[in-house]
Parts: sequence; C-alpha cells; structure tokens
Amino acid sequence: MRRYVVTGGCGFIGCNLVRLLLAEEPECRVRVYDALTYAGDLRNLADVVEDVRLEVVQGDVNDPQALAQTLYGADAVYHLAAESHNDRAVLDPWTTWHTNADGALRVLLAARDADVERVLYVSTDEVYGESVDERAFKESDPLNPRGPYPASKAAADRLAYALHVAYGLPVIIARPTNNYGPYQFPEKLIPVMVHRALHDQPLPLYGRGQQVRDFLHVEDCCRGLRLLMEKGKVGEAYNLPGENEHQNIEVARAVLEELGKPESLIRFVQDRPGHDTRYLVDGARIHALGWLATVPWEEGLRTTIRWYCDNRDWLDYMVQKGKDFADRWYADRQ
Repeated sequence: MRRYVVTGGCGFIGCNLVRLLLAEEPECRVRVYDALTYAGDLRNLADVVEDVRLEVVQGDVNDPQALAQTLYGADAVYHLAAESHNDRAVLDPWTTWHTNADGALRVLLAARDADVERVLYVSTDEVYGESVDERAFKESDPLNPRGPYPASKAAADRLAYALHVAYGLPVIIARPTNNYGPYQFPEKLIPVMVHRALHDQPLPLYGRGQQVRDFLHVEDCCRGLRLLMEKGKVGEAYNLPGENEHQNIEVARAVLEELGKPESLIRFVQDRPGHDTRYLVDGARIHALGWLATVPWEEGLRTTIRWYCDNRDWLDYMVQKGKDFADRWYADRQ
C-alpha cells in the first residue's frame, strides 16, 4: 500500500493527479496538503472527497510543524503547491517567492526528515527562459528565467537538486510545458477565453497574441508525473513536452469557433513586461521511459472547452474568487 502526499492537491494539476492515483492504484492512500487559497478549492475534488483513501489537510507549505505531521509515514511526495500565475508574480513577487522557493525548501527538508522513499518536484519549462531559435532545450541546458514566477521555480528546481547532492534526498524533477484541461483556474488562457466568450465579453490577448506555447493536456502530464515517480532516476530532471505548439491568438480563435462567437471579441492589450515569446523543450529523456503525450490537440481543446461549458457554476464561482485581481489587471491594460 503506497502512501502519497500531494501538496497543492486541490489545485489544477494536483486534483487531476489525485484522481489518477486513486483510479490507477486501488490500494493507495492519498493525503492532500493545500492552503486552500484562491486557486486551490475543495470543489476541485468534490467527486472523490468522500473516498476513504483520500484525506485533505489544510496547511501552508511554510509551516514546518504542519508539514512534519502531514509527511509522517508517507512513502512518496508529489510537490505541486505553487503560485503559478505570471501576472500575479509581476504584481506581487514576494508572495510568489515565499510560496515557490521558501515553501519548496521547507517541503523538501520535511521530506528528508520524514525519510520518504521518493520526492517529485514539479518545475516548469519556463525555467529555461525564452527559446530564440529552433533548438529545443535539454535538461542539461543552463536555466535562464526571465520573470519573477519562473525565477522562483528555477530556484526551487536547483534547491531540489542541491538537497539531493547534499543529503541524498531521493528527488526527481519534472519540467512540463503549458498544461490545459479541466479544473484550471480561470486566470489562465483557455478558461479565461471560454468564460469571457460565454458572456460575450472581450477576450484580452497580450501584444498581438503571437506568443507560442507548447500545450500539454493535464491527463498526459499526470501520467508523466506518475511514471517519473515510479521510474525516474533520482537526481535527474525530465522535460514533459506536449508537442502541440500554438500561438495564443490561434487558441482564442479556436475557442470562439467552438462556441459560435465572433472573432470581433478579441482585444489586444498591453503586453506583460518580459513576456517570453516561445518555450521549446526536448522530451527524449522521458520518452526513453515510455511516455508520450497522447491527447490530440483538437480533441483535447474541444473536450476542455465543453467541460467548462458543462460546469459553468464551477467556472463562474472561480471567476468570482479571482475577480479583485482580474479587475485590477484589466484596468492596468486598457
């Protein structure tokens, strides 16, 4: 019987990972550790919260005592808890750093002290910085983050490796590309576009919407994370590419087409400072373990859009939770 701790398990990737673990490992036990702030919400686990194998603990990643109690007896830890929005990080870099860097260090040290068998730290492809040519970044390439959010993730990424070297912490590092799918908080591109289109509101795009992202369906990402927990080499980092590159404006147009809304809803707004144009990573290392992204882009985007349409109460509720930040963000870019 495997006993897992998933930090940030009430967030987007976390709640999808919890479902996968419960579905694929009938004998496992999963303890979620989540601060339940704006993006982490028990509604994200509503369909599994009554499962006797699941326990949810509300707590802060910067609380050493609570972490020690939560990790006690755990076999493995998935560390996903993070402030993950670039815009929030630009407006409030201190909170982002405190959660993503300081919090990661506390989680990693707590895992060391609890003598867990494996730790998976979920980083991001953004730690490499902007891709300026056609060469995909490999895991051995230098990290060169260009914003407060990726800088905080890069710090935690290298802390994870440093604790492996210093203490023998059995940590593996995952660097996935741009996730999308159900339960993503509506401050990220696709749920924002869907919500605003459903309400016939303008769809804001930075600059001319030409930023390119490699989209990875969250189900593929979670399969990759689970594989790395089982087969990843301790001390190594692994890229998880979706191999679905699209410009943001293409995504906005696809959302409008699926919902039968006019392209005239698209509005170009002032770009974010230091906004990277493109990320591109090489997936050979994780491909060698037998993982590939399998959800086709057109199908994944369509089912994602339909999920938000079918769960409008959830979507409207989450939008309301983030309304204060969103109002301030839109006002700054008019």
